[in-house]
Amino acid sequence: MSIQYTIACNGDALFVRTSGYDESLEEVEAYGNAIIRECLQCGAKRVLCDETALEYRLSTLDTFNIGKSLVSRIQNKPITIAIACNPQFREDARFFENVVVNRGLTLRMFPDVESAEIWLMNAHQD
Repeated sequence: MSIQYTIACNGDALFVRTSGYDESLEEVEAYGNAIIRECLQCGAKRVLCDETALEYRLSTLDTFNIGKSLVSRIQNKPITIAIACNPQFREDARFFENVVVNRGLTLRMFPDVESAEIWLMNAHQD
């Protein structure tokens, strides 16, 4: 089973629930593009991704490249992202977080949805 996801927009927030595993760099790029496209369509400034049921299988180099690609596509948009991931993939998640944060994106990885949601609501107050 590859990446499966649902996306719902509520006001300025986008909620994503993801499961399965990432089979390829192209699949992860398509997943990211779907989220970005939905953000632009509904005007979302906050994104909460529940990836606790997603298995990270990308290589370190692919993780680096997907992070760079994500930043290049949304770096001038005011989007704050919180991702809850399976604690089993914490090292990969932290590496991804470092790649995008070091390039100016506001994103944090969390071990559970509750802490991700709390941070997202507090981090993005206009």
